[in-house]
Amino acid sequence: MSGITLVCPHCAAVNRLLQERLDGAPRCGVCHKPLFNGAVLAVDEAALARHMRHDGIPLLVDVWAAWCGPCRAMAPQFQQAAVALEPRFRLLKLDADSAAATMSRHGISSIPTLLLFAGGQLRARQAGAMAAQQIVQWARQNSGERT
Repeated sequence: MSGITLVCPHCAAVNRLLQERLDGAPRCGVCHKPLFNGAVLAVDEAALARHMRHDGIPLLVDVWAAWCGPCRAMAPQFQQAAVALEPRFRLLKLDADSAAATMSRHGISSIPTLLLFAGGQLRARQAGAMAAQQIVQWARQNSGERT
């Protein structure tokens, strides 16, 4: 049995749990709310850094902007992917307009761009809008998880 840590999407507390308990609807030890709810979590750069430091599961980040047509078109697809991928992945949404450091660090020049992190390291990136099933397949293939 291996332990992992997860950042609570509600109160940002870091929770430790057995990896085998991911499928059992784990709750935060501080606020007692679910650690997963099948929804994409909007984050800023500080919250992204906290998740990268503490989450023991892959992070799939959608770098987007409200003014971007393809980003808006992909938003419901990314939400559907969250339902399919949680609790084995945490899906985050980062607004490109307030994430200059992340954009620069990862050389992002077009949006939407998906970034897949595991163990705090960038594992893969993909520019352009995708359908939910494509997102799920891409995330699983690039994280090493079986489809």
